[in-house]
Amino acid sequence: MQEPAERMREITGGPERLPGLSAEHLDARHHAAIDRLGVLYPDGTGEPLDSFYAMLAHSPDLFAGFMDLGVAIALNCALPARWREMLILRTGWLCGAPYQWGEHVLAARRAGLRDDEIERVTLGAAADGWNACERALLRAAEQLHARAMIDDETWEDLARFLDERQLLEVPLVVGHYHTTAFVQNALRARLTDYNPGLSAR
Repeated sequence: MQEPAERMREITGGPERLPGLSAEHLDARHHAAIDRLGVLYPDGTGEPLDSFYAMLAHSPDLFAGFMDLGVAIALNCALPARWREMLILRTGWLCGAPYQWGEHVLAARRAGLRDDEIERVTLGAAADGWNACERALLRAAEQLHARAMIDDETWEDLARFLDERQLLEVPLVVGHYHTTAFVQNALRARLTDYNPGLSAR
């Protein structure tokens, strides 16, 4: 990835590329999806119709499907929250995705990652300090990003720690958050007030 400040300017320095839909243009599909998303924000942190979601709402059915998968990953993923957030953070960093990275730094802290570990995610699997499972997870995210594949050695390393459902969910999580990064970056999604983008730690 290019230098983070330069990447931030590239992604967030220009205007958003679509107008967000306002509340009067939302239909039952939107409202059902927003209700499902609301379970992730019981304390009111996060806004279901912030800039990104309001732009995504231009495609009502895909908006609903996108919400469903995101909520399923957040609430029903078989991977422990710490591992899930490590995969998401590494993917967001490799994609140079300011919105995704900043939002998931907050989620990673809630999942128990320390600030120094979040910083270490930016260095990847090769950084000192990871245990064998964490190193394999980060390496899997890196290989999926680079080659759309996990090599045999990394898969075998993962299989020492993960069951079959968890193994399946590694590429599902990484793939969903690649999609998320692509859409957020392409739309130049505006950061929320509490999200500092790629500088978040």
